Amino acid sequence: MEQTPMTARGEQLLRDELERLKTQERPRITAAIAEARSHGDLSENAEYDAAKEEQGLCEARIKDIEGKLASANIIDVTKLAKSDPLKVVFGCTVTLLDVDSDDEITYKIVGEDEADIENNLMSYKTPIAKGLLGKFEGDEVAIKIPKGTVTYEITEVQYIA
Repeated sequence: MEQTPMTARGEQLLRDELERLKTQERPRITAAIAEARSHGDLSENAEYDAAKEEQGLCEARIKDIEGKLASANIIDVTKLAKSDPLKVVFGCTVTLLDVDSDDEITYKIVGEDEADIENNLMSYKTPIAKGLLGKFEGDEVAIKIPKGTVTYEITEVQYIA
């Protein structure tokens, strides 16, 4: 089974969602199905069909989360800082300077489920993250993205939780 890198925060977010699905959503959906059944003929019962569809989606998400947690490789970036403190690795926070525009941006490189670009949480599978991983603070990196090539200078690498 292939392991999936994940931060401790990402693991906790998945565990919280799993708990909510199992303790709140599943019972609510079961009650909705029971209520719809009580209305009689199920062949033309839209409420029943909707509740059964919602149940299927909920159960699929539960299985998906359980699978991700089972294959998760939790990486504590604060422990990695001792080995090579200036290297861009999964879980680190990296500040970049766009060489062409002089714009500065900071990203934290995280797992797929944690990614939220609006909050500067970038999946390790994006072209930019792939281009940065393994590089060092002070490096200038040209990265091919869908819009063309962008060149960044890595101005700071931090190992913060």
